[in-house]
Amino acid sequence: MENDRIAYLKEQVSLLPLLPGVYQFLNREGTIIYVGKAKSLRKRVSSYFVDSREHSVKVRVMVRQIAEIRHIVVGSETDALLLENSLIKTLQPRYNILLKDDKTYPWIVVRDEPFPRVESTRRVVKDGSSYYGPYASISVQRNVLELVHGLYPLRNCSLDLSPEKIARGKYRPCLQYHIGRCKAPCAGKQSRADYDASIEMVRSTLKGDLRATRAYLESQMKEAASAMQFETAEQYRLRLSLLENYSSKSVIVSASIGDLDVFSLLPDDDVAYCNFVRIVSGSVVNSFTATLVPGVDDDPKQMLTAAIQQITERINGSLAREVVVPFLPETELFPGVDFTIPKRGDKLKLLEFSEKSARVYRLEQLKNLEIKDPEKHTNRILAGLQSELHLAKPPRHIECFDNSNIQGAYPVASCVVFRDGKPSRKEYRHFNVKTVEGPDDFASMREIVRRRYARLLAEGSELPDLVVVDGGKGQLSSAYGIFQELGIADRVPLVGLAKRIEEIYFPNDPMPYYLKRTGEPLKVMMHIRDEAHRFGITFHRNKRSKAFIRTELEEIEGVGRVTAERLLSHFRSVAAIRKADREALAEVVGASRADKIYAYFHSSELRDPEGKQVD
Repeated sequence: MENDRIAYLKEQVSLLPLLPGVYQFLNREGTIIYVGKAKSLRKRVSSYFVDSREHSVKVRVMVRQIAEIRHIVVGSETDALLLENSLIKTLQPRYNILLKDDKTYPWIVVRDEPFPRVESTRRVVKDGSSYYGPYASISVQRNVLELVHGLYPLRNCSLDLSPEKIARGKYRPCLQYHIGRCKAPCAGKQSRADYDASIEMVRSTLKGDLRATRAYLESQMKEAASAMQFETAEQYRLRLSLLENYSSKSVIVSASIGDLDVFSLLPDDDVAYCNFVRIVSGSVVNSFTATLVPGVDDDPKQMLTAAIQQITERINGSLAREVVVPFLPETELFPGVDFTIPKRGDKLKLLEFSEKSARVYRLEQLKNLEIKDPEKHTNRILAGLQSELHLAKPPRHIECFDNSNIQGAYPVASCVVFRDGKPSRKEYRHFNVKTVEGPDDFASMREIVRRRYARLLAEGSELPDLVVVDGGKGQLSSAYGIFQELGIADRVPLVGLAKRIEEIYFPNDPMPYYLKRTGEPLKVMMHIRDEAHRFGITFHRNKRSKAFIRTELEEIEGVGRVTAERLLSHFRSVAAIRKADREALAEVVGASRADKIYAYFHSSELRDPEGKQVD
C-alpha cells in the first residue's frame, strides 16, 4: 500500500509544470499540512521524494503523511511568495512556520464603549476595542497603566454610561470623583468631547509618543497659573513631573533616531525565538520575545520573514518605515519598508540589545521547562545531541575518557559517565596506566579503552550509546582501533573532542564537524569534557602528592617504600608522624625504626614543616 502511495505521488510530480507557483500537500483526511512556493514546481516538489540524507526528521515525517499534491501556477516568483503568505495565514498548515499563541502576554485595552475604560487584559478579542502591547511583563504594563491614570482622570467603573441613563440622572459621583481621579461623566459632570480628548492623548501615550501629552499639560498649567488657579496649576505640574519621570526610565537610544522597529532571530533546535523592539521618538517603548515553531521551514530567512509578518499582525499595528534586522527577510512582502543591517553605531547597539533579550528569554524558557517537565527537558537535550552527532538513537548513556601525565610521570586516565545528560558519579572510574612508559597519550588511550570495554563485554554489561575521547584525530584513531579489535566499532558510536570545544571528529573523517555555538549539544559536550578533565586531574594530583610525601619519608635512614606507606596508612599525614612519640611509632614500625624516625624529626637541626633540613 505504501508503494502504491509513493508511485501515485511520483506520477503527480511528473505532471507538474516547470513554472513558478505554489504547491500544497494534503494528508489522507484531505487537510492541507504544508504550503510552499517554488521557482520551478516540478523540480522543487520532486526533491521531497528523493531518498536523501539531507532531509530532516520533520521532512521525513511530513512526507510519510502526504496523500495528495495540489498546485497553483503564477506569473513570477514574487507572485508565488505573496500567494504562499496569503494561504499560510488563511490555512495555518501544521508544517509551516507558526507563531506560538502569545495570549498570555499582558496588553492594555481601550474599550469600545461610551466614555472608554483603559484596562489590563490578557485576551485580545476582535470587539472593536483598541489593544496596545503586548508588554514583556506585567510590571512594565502596570507602570504604563499607572502613568495613564496618573495623567488623566478616567473612569474605572463598569457602569453603562449610555446618554439616556446619564440624562435620567441614574448615577451619583463616587469616591474616585471626590479624590480627583475621575470627573464623574456618569453624573454629567464631564462632557463626552472632553473625555474623548483625554482618550486620544491616552492612545498617543500608549503608542509611545509623549510629545502631544507634554504640550497639552504645559499649556494647561500655564493657563491655570495665568488665571490665578494655582491649585489646578500644581496638579498639572505634578502630572508633568510624572510624565518626565516615566520618560527618563525609558531606554533613550539617540536624539538622532526617530521611529524604528528592530527584529532579531535566535534559532534553537526545534524552535526559534524572535525578539521585537519598538522605538518611538528615540525611546524604547516596547520589547518582547515570541516563540516560532519552524515546521519543516528551518531556513533563517523564511523564519525571520514569517516572524515579522505574524508579530506585526499580533500587535494590531504596522511596521515603522525603517526596520533593523540581522539579515534581509523576503522584502517583497513589506512594501514601503526600508530594512537596515547595521554595521556600527546606535542601530547596531539596538540589534545587540534585541539579540541579548532573545537569549535571556530562551534561558528562561529552558529553566521553566526543566522545572515543570524535567523529562521533556531531558528528551529535548538528548534529541539535540542525536541530531547534531548523527546518532541512531538518543545518547542516554555517554562515557568520556581523558588522559593525565607530566612528561610521562604518574600516567593516569579517567572515565566519566553521564546518564540522561547528567553526571552519574557513582559510575566514574580511575585508571592507572600500567603498560605504557614515557609520554605516549595514544598508547595510554589504547590501553584504557581496551581494559574498559573488554571488561564490560566479559561481564555482559551494558555498552554506552556514545563514547567521547578528549582529543583530536590521534586519540580518536587510537580508541577506534581498539573498538575494531573488540568488534564494537559498529555497535557503539565514537567521537573525538578537540581542544577547540566546538570541533568534533568522527572515525575515518579527517575534517572536523562544528557544533552550533548556541545549542544545548555544545553545552552538554562542554560539561562532559570539563567533568572528565576535572576528575582526571584530581586523581593525577593526588597520586603525585602521595608519591612526593612517600619520597620524603624514604629519605629517613631505615625507611623504605613499604614502611613509608605503612606509616601514612596509620597516621594519615607527615604532620601526624612528626608529632607522634616513640611508643606510637614503635607500634607501627618497631622500636629500632621508631628511634630513627623520631630522631629525624626532633633533632636539634632546624627543619621546615616538611622535615627537610634548612641550610
